[in-house]
Amino acid sequence: MKFSWQDLTTLGTTHHAEQKNTLSRPGCLSLRCGMSESPKTGHLCQIKVTLKWSKPPIWRRILVPGNLSLEGLHFVIQTAMGWTNSHLHDFVTGPQPGATIYGMLDPEDTWSTRNILDERRYKVTDLLERDQARALYEYDFGDGWLHELLREKTLPPDPGFRYPVCLAGRGDCPPEDCGGIYGYYRLLEILADPKHEEYRDMREWAGGWLQHGRFDRRETNEILRSLRA
Repeated sequence: MKFSWQDLTTLGTTHHAEQKNTLSRPGCLSLRCGMSESPKTGHLCQIKVTLKWSKPPIWRRILVPGNLSLEGLHFVIQTAMGWTNSHLHDFVTGPQPGATIYGMLDPEDTWSTRNILDERRYKVTDLLERDQARALYEYDFGDGWLHELLREKTLPPDPGFRYPVCLAGRGDCPPEDCGGIYGYYRLLEILADPKHEEYRDMREWAGGWLQHGRFDRRETNEILRSLRA
C-alpha cells in the first residue's frame, strides 16, 4: 500500500487535545433525542461509510433520517462500523484551508475547540447537503481512523421507519488502539505468520477482537434498534 503525505494528514487532529470520552458506550444515547422531527415526515438519507486506505475497502451502508443530529450520526457510525466510542471524533466538510468542522465541544478547552461547531446543533443534511455529497468522519485522533461519508441517495419519508438501519457492509472493523491503518495491516501480517517473533504477543493482545470482532449485520441492527428504543 502506498500513501502520500497529503493522505496521511488526518483532518482535525490539530483542533483537539485528546481527552477521556465520558460517553463510553454507543448505547448511552437514545437517537430519539437527536431528531428534530419524526422520521415519518422527514426524508431518509442513504449513506456509505468507507474506512479510508483500507484494501479491500471496509465499508457500511446505512439509512438514517436526514434530520438526525450529527451527534446521533456519530453513534450510528460507531455501531455500524464496530468501534467502541472510546475516543474523540469530528466531522469535516469542505476543502482545506477553511473546512467546516463539527464535533463535541469541551467547555474547559475553549482554545482547541474555538473553531468547532457543536455537532448537537446540526443535522445530517447540514453535513451532506445533497445526493453525492461527501464529508469526512475522523475517529481517534491518535490512530487517525478517517472515514469517507457519501450521501448516495435520498428516499421519501417512510411511516414504517423506526430506527437507523445498516443495509449492507463488508470487512471487519480493526481493533481499537492498534496504531491506525498502518498498525492494523502490520497486525494482520504478524497474525498470518505463526513464526513471526511477535506472533504470540499479538495474538494474545488481539484475542478478544479475533473472537468477537467480525462484522455481523443482523447483530449491528439489533444494537441500532436498542439505540432508538
